[in-house]
Amino acid sequence: MNKLFCLVCSMFLLAGQVYAKEPLAVKVDVLAKTSSSWNGSALPAYEEGVAEVTILRIAIPPGLRLPLHKHPVINAGVMLKGELTVTTKKGQVLHLRAGEPIVEVVDTWHYGKNEGKETAELIVFYAGVQGVPITVKATEGN
Repeated sequence: MNKLFCLVCSMFLLAGQVYAKEPLAVKVDVLAKTSSSWNGSALPAYEEGVAEVTILRIAIPPGLRLPLHKHPVINAGVMLKGELTVTTKKGQVLHLRAGEPIVEVVDTWHYGKNEGKETAELIVFYAGVQGVPITVKATEGN
């Protein structure tokens, strides 16, 4: 009787696991879909020329401030971990945390600073044109 009881209980447990499984499905979350950057500026039209996509994984140590720079091409990314504060030369500020998307400003001087306690990591996709740099660092006159 004891063996029969264990067998029946095992069958119910296995049957419950089989029926409890959800069907496999693709899940899609739209992180960003926009025609403007994070500061509200309209994104420019794409340049003429041969398209060139660049994907970078960027790691910024705690306390590090990136130099003042701008991007002549449209780019967007996602923070994988940590946090980053992005500030434009005009004083506009974006605080970005892990899991959040960013549609970066184009042709706008800005810098990022990791004010957190861990390395900030993000993946950034640049939709550029061959021969056009994705980043331009400021000189003393900027």
